Amino acid sequence: MRCPGWYCGRISLPNGDLSECGPCPRGFRRNDTTFICEPCTDNPTFYDWLYLGFMVMLVLILHWFFIDMVSMRRSKDVILLHTTAFVEILLSCIIALLLSHPIGSFMVHSCQVRSMSDWYTLLHNPTPKYENYSLYPRSSLSIIYGGLSLLWPVTDINASHKAMGVQKVSSAPEQDVDLCGYVFHSDSNYSFPYLVVILSLISCAAHFAIKMDQSIMSLIVTTVVEPRNVVILIGHWCLHAYGIISITQLTDPLLHSLLIILVPLPALFYVFTAKFTDPNKCHF
Repeated sequence: MRCPGWYCGRISLPNGDLSECGPCPRGFRRNDTTFICEPCTDNPTFYDWLYLGFMVMLVLILHWFFIDMVSMRRSKDVILLHTTAFVEILLSCIIALLLSHPIGSFMVHSCQVRSMSDWYTLLHNPTPKYENYSLYPRSSLSIIYGGLSLLWPVTDINASHKAMGVQKVSSAPEQDVDLCGYVFHSDSNYSFPYLVVILSLISCAAHFAIKMDQSIMSLIVTTVVEPRNVVILIGHWCLHAYGIISITQLTDPLLHSLLIILVPLPALFYVFTAKFTDPNKCHF
């Protein structure tokens, strides 16, 4: 017997009968032929893992950015804070994976995307309560991870922040990331590779632009001599490479590996052309 809508189905009961039409349980999806909710046994694709990695990196970068922004001094204490933030994120990832289906295992089962409507099941069912979450675990895993990341600021792990001369950093940015990730999860899923590339380019240019001396030699020396600048530049390159990998998915390993070699090119382009962009030297 058919069920109305696109995503509501029937559940097999212990006595062998079928339930009334309703939402499929989390991690299940309706069979369009039998209208029975069946467990999703697909493995996440390479692109799925890249998207989840993007959500992880986004929160981690926010951690590091605000720690660096409010640090009262540059010392080994700040390095310890950055390391602590990394450990917090790593633990959140591990716990989130263990809480996903199947629980207690690092193996993750997922429901693959069939159409754009899979992201907005509420709009394609006759009754709101009949809608179900069909793309497990793309959004749920990110939300669980984000929730775990928000728990760390209230634990003893961050109790040393004040002692080491770092002001308390609000968790509001992380909450904003979680909210935007949930509301715009379909858009971010398809656009995140391009966002990573564009934002890494803008951020890299902004990093160089704040230097008072825009001469070629000064930009090179300050970047190479100061360890902090070296780390920031390498971080930008890693983000740019991540964006290229996400766009190409390395379907042609040789060609796409050559593209990754070009990652330092934008930074070099800025260094060698910055002197031509001085507004004081522009005469119209």
